[in-house]
Amino acid sequence: MVDVGKWPIFTLLSPQEIASIRKACVFGTSANEALYVTDNDEVFVFGLNYSNCLGTGDNQSTLVPKKLEALCGKKIKSLSYGSGPHVLLSTEEGVVYAWGHNGYSQLGNGTTNQGIAPIQVCTNLLIKQVVEVACGSHHSMALAADGEVFAWGYNNCGQVGSGSTANQPTPRKVTNCLHIKRVVGIACGQTSSMAVLDNGEVYGWGYNGNGQLGLGNNGNQLTPVRVAALHSVCVNQTQGGHVYMWGQCRGQSVILPHLTHFSCTDDVFACFATPAVSWRLLSVEHEDFLTVAESLKKEFDSPETADLKFRIDGKYVHVHKAVLKIRCEHFRSMFQSYWNEDMKEVIEIDQFSYPVYRAFLQYLYTDTVDLPPEDAIGLLDLATSYCENRLKKLCQHIIKRGITVENAFSLFSAAVRYDAEDLEEFCFKFCINHLTEVTQTAAFWQMDGPLLKEFIAKASKCGAFKN
Repeated sequence: MVDVGKWPIFTLLSPQEIASIRKACVFGTSANEALYVTDNDEVFVFGLNYSNCLGTGDNQSTLVPKKLEALCGKKIKSLSYGSGPHVLLSTEEGVVYAWGHNGYSQLGNGTTNQGIAPIQVCTNLLIKQVVEVACGSHHSMALAADGEVFAWGYNNCGQVGSGSTANQPTPRKVTNCLHIKRVVGIACGQTSSMAVLDNGEVYGWGYNGNGQLGLGNNGNQLTPVRVAALHSVCVNQTQGGHVYMWGQCRGQSVILPHLTHFSCTDDVFACFATPAVSWRLLSVEHEDFLTVAESLKKEFDSPETADLKFRIDGKYVHVHKAVLKIRCEHFRSMFQSYWNEDMKEVIEIDQFSYPVYRAFLQYLYTDTVDLPPEDAIGLLDLATSYCENRLKKLCQHIIKRGITVENAFSLFSAAVRYDAEDLEEFCFKFCINHLTEVTQTAAFWQMDGPLLKEFIAKASKCGAFKN
């Protein structure tokens, strides 16, 4: 199962947005653009928008996903991109759309005007059902359901397969050696093209300066040529259970195939490609079983499975003794046979408020805390009492994020009271930086005498009262 979170650009999205993704692609010269399809077949894009490659109708970059209305509900099947970049995709109905960089007519519309929004590629493809698309740096290919291949765009090395090096402004059927043959798979290098036939034969054409066509020479090919070294091999894109990588891997030259611990090639691209693009349209299958962590989160405060209740301020929270004992030393000690609490079905809590204690119990199930800063002070008190150091740090983080002029002195006082030195220093500096405003708040004048004197003395040492 592909985890799109492995690609850095997707850290811009919320967990809810990530959970909705069913298909995705990361592209662009710096992996700064992304497209994704949601579970209800809506299409969104976000990123830098270089050469209008987001297809939003303008040249504005966006960190917030924008919906491509023209593609919503179209059921994208295949997607590829060039280095301009230009983007090419086909739908389940076999319709092809293109947008982005078009300096070499790689959008197939007969012009060299930038494509600012998705447009259908019509010439010679209107009556075809396209099942796969592929892009080189500045050329494009489409494979029809009947096995015919069409190519267009930049053709300086013969990558369009037309027999010349003239650019091809609209889709043209690749014939010559592929005439009356049935192609089942296509791929593009930067300026080269490859095709696999239904009988296992492999053909290549275009740039061959480094022997990338596998023909035993380094001469460019203007029309498809069968890869001779594979004459006795039937290639069906076979995929085993091991993933190997080689070449430039994060600046290191790996000259021999290296066995990785990955289970699919997509993960290799996410972790080692420079930039971290995806090499194909990713399929994200959200499996219907829950992990251990997800199961625990789901069962928090569940009356159906709980074997213990806490009552706080007259309200109940349902929990599981085993979970509490595993997660918290305080409860591990409490539920010993010689403690009265071990035999109780309901435990009364009067030292803490309901929001605070419920947040604490929920933290034991989820490792997260969701409280406003004012309540986080109470949770900080609880964490200190129960010796929960990680929870203490989380509370301090929440308080730091939520500090304002109005609550700064209250938070400073709490930090001193609960011996949270890092938080105390943070609140103190905030108060000094906003001293005039802070000293006019009710919290400042309600501070107890000794603490107020300590604050004034410390502030004086920092030069806060100098003219």
